[in-house]
Amino acid sequence: MISRIFVIMLSLGAGYLALEAFWFLSAGPGQVKDQVIFEVRPGTSFTQVAENLKSQGLVFSATKVRIFARLRGSDQKIKVGEYRLNKAMPPQEILENLVHGKSIQYDVTFPEGSNVFEMAQTLEAKGLFKAKDFIEACRDPKLIQDLLGIEVSSLEGYLFPETYKLTKYTELKTFIRGMVSNFKQVYSSLEAQAKNTGGLTRHELVTLASMVEKETGAPEERKRIASVFYNRLSKKMRLQSDPTIIYGLWVQTGKYQENIRKSDITRPTKYNTYTVPRLPFGPIANPGKEALAAVFNPEHTDYLYFVSRNDGTHVFTTSYQDHNKAVREFQLNPEARKGKSWRDINKQ
Repeated sequence: MISRIFVIMLSLGAGYLALEAFWFLSAGPGQVKDQVIFEVRPGTSFTQVAENLKSQGLVFSATKVRIFARLRGSDQKIKVGEYRLNKAMPPQEILENLVHGKSIQYDVTFPEGSNVFEMAQTLEAKGLFKAKDFIEACRDPKLIQDLLGIEVSSLEGYLFPETYKLTKYTELKTFIRGMVSNFKQVYSSLEAQAKNTGGLTRHELVTLASMVEKETGAPEERKRIASVFYNRLSKKMRLQSDPTIIYGLWVQTGKYQENIRKSDITRPTKYNTYTVPRLPFGPIANPGKEALAAVFNPEHTDYLYFVSRNDGTHVFTTSYQDHNKAVREFQLNPEARKGKSWRDINKQ
């Protein structure tokens, strides 16, 4: 009789525990609308993770989560990250998120022609990396040598501009490696179709493409602008590109200067193509695919000059006399410049 009662009690106890386990595992303590951003920081033990889940109202019991995770082997597989959870999630679903690393992703878009300074500012504004750390990493000689196999001062030009998905815990150099890898893929595909590139090295081609990118307000003019630079190089003419002045001053002072003064034109920097006889010291921005394609397959023209119409397009000329005429018409004429900027072309 006693043994039968004991068996019944064991059965009831087991049933109770099974029922409690079922209720614990079937749902969370709150509702779907109760959203929580939950972080697993580097070095955090699973015991602390479980306590944090309880303190943030995501589970009923930290102890039961630890037991459940240990039975499943999940306690050793949790990944560092930032997770978007809700209080209706059952513990099993929460653990699956943490084990599979389903961390919150942030879209970061770098427009074509962004330089390292602008990229750094964008990343810092998103709260992902400090601008200073990004710039320093892009200037790390060991990383540059590892990624490019050449001795240059910066990864400027090789950080392919597009939209990237990052998490709060993305490793900085891993991210940079991905950007350079994207550049290499695009570059290789275009290089296979290249025509005459004037014997320029990869670094010189990327430098030239960055200038084409910064000079272009109208995409359809990229190959024509590339042709002008090639023509000037072949005649040993200075390239005289205003964006190289701006970038050189940016590198020199650490600050962006939008308007060029007369004194800046003759102020020597390693990038100023009014003072440097050929290409600048290196890329002045990170060119997109179309700008790279333009230097691989430029138009065949005799143009040696171009001047902005102030609407994103340019007047192309073959003689200095005609160029001066275009300058008088579009740059020295206040009415032609009034209220216009190539920077506003995409806003119209």
